[in-house]
Amino acid sequence: MGLQRAGVHHSVSTWQQPHPPAASAERGALLDEVVQRILAVGHGSRDGHDRPGGPGRLLVGIDGFTAAGKTSFGHELAERLGAAGRPVLRATLDDFKKPWKDRHLYDRESGEGYYRNAYDYEAVKRLLLDPCRSPEATSCVLCSIDPLTQQDHSSTVAPLAADAVLIVDGVFAFRPEINAYWDFRVWLHVDEELSVRRGAARDQDWAGSEAESLHRNRYLVAERIYLQEADPLPLMDVVVDNSAFARPRFMTR
Repeated sequence: MGLQRAGVHHSVSTWQQPHPPAASAERGALLDEVVQRILAVGHGSRDGHDRPGGPGRLLVGIDGFTAAGKTSFGHELAERLGAAGRPVLRATLDDFKKPWKDRHLYDRESGEGYYRNAYDYEAVKRLLLDPCRSPEATSCVLCSIDPLTQQDHSSTVAPLAADAVLIVDGVFAFRPEINAYWDFRVWLHVDEELSVRRGAARDQDWAGSEAESLHRNRYLVAERIYLQEADPLPLMDVVVDNSAFARPRFMTR
């Protein structure tokens, strides 16, 4: 008797990247391998102790440079984990940024300011990660502030099953403020120039002629600070070269 497909619960945010096209055979095989590694994490942590979120609950973080393909990768993993019978929650850190109405209170537009100030890690923990880590919690929040509409969704809850897999994508996912929450860490590698080119092309509609400067002088600068200060790569369970979407490959860390 086959496994019953479980649902994937997405954020209510209007900042939604399109779902990726059907994966190539090569990409599908890599995704299936990552899913098996996630499921193999099992009931206990690597040191043999029980996980604080309960025996079935897993938290997966996906990081990498801007436009590395994190959201698409998260969607693909979610569909496969759902097909394997696990209920999945999808979230992105972009839905937990500080509201624009408060931007006069801090620098968010320089590269360093973006790294230091753009994200509300207290909200990420309180609304999303702490509930997922609590065996008693039956719901969590997948979006705090909608990045586009600036609507506050912090009272909109999603059901949290005891065996749920939470998949969160976003830059700076392994900063010290939230790094300890993850059971499984994925890094998607693309080089700096590819990140800038992809990001500028993606954001051309709303950033116009400033798109490349935005990515080169804000996001890339912030990423370099992150790599230097947090040094996340040695922490990874999986590093994937995602430069060619149809032909991703595992990398050594």
